[in-house]
Amino acid sequence: MDNFENLQVTTHQVDGGGPVVEIALNRPKVNALSTALLEELLVAAEACSADPPGAVVITGAGRFFAAGAEISEFTDPATREPLLKAFRDAFDAVAGIPCPTIAAVNGLALGGGAELAWCCDYRIAGESTVFGQPEILLGIIPGAGGTQRLARLIGAARAKEIVFEGEQLTAEDAQNAGLVNAVVPDEEILSTAIARAEKLAKGPLLALRAAKTAIDTGIDGALSDGLDLEGEMFDDLFNTNDAATGIATFFEHGPGKATFTGT
Repeated sequence: MDNFENLQVTTHQVDGGGPVVEIALNRPKVNALSTALLEELLVAAEACSADPPGAVVITGAGRFFAAGAEISEFTDPATREPLLKAFRDAFDAVAGIPCPTIAAVNGLALGGGAELAWCCDYRIAGESTVFGQPEILLGIIPGAGGTQRLARLIGAARAKEIVFEGEQLTAEDAQNAGLVNAVVPDEEILSTAIARAEKLAKGPLLALRAAKTAIDTGIDGALSDGLDLEGEMFDDLFNTNDAATGIATFFEHGPGKATFTGT
């Protein structure tokens, strides 16, 4: 993967599974999301889609996940439109990564930082992590998925409350709202996310990708269409080596004992 100025990309090899790619936002002091950073994130996410690893972890280098967009670029009409496009392109690419993605959210995840976390499949937060969509306090609205992905995650009523009031959510609040999968001590955020990613990376990778596609595609369409897609993918997976291994191992040793190859 390319060398980046605003990202740190590390590949963790996993015994018996696909690699885990760790993408750390690295734009001191608060990892403000600039056009340049987002363009690099787009490249990294597209690379993960072109050659999917076992799982991807996105985090923030230093004390913060991302404290929001680079405000100076939003306030300048000449840079606002390119920044909005960079947000859309990068976040769509992150959401479109076919393997499981985990946001390891440290410190602040506000505005665009929170919206990046909403793009991921899982969110692991530290005890002192704070989420928020404070755009309304500036007289604007979220512009990178806060009115759309957030509502799909927790429902329109709760999303409206968060967006209308610009409230901040503690990690515990976010977990109670269904936005966070686990709250851990701050010093264990990344290690917990990597461990979860490594566990997923040892699973049946084709089935995991199919499950993600079925859920993400089906949730925005008609139930009948989603059920059709699910049935097609279910049937197709019986032609994989992983399914053959999983079924044979189940009959011989019971569930949860298979070693998958991702084929």
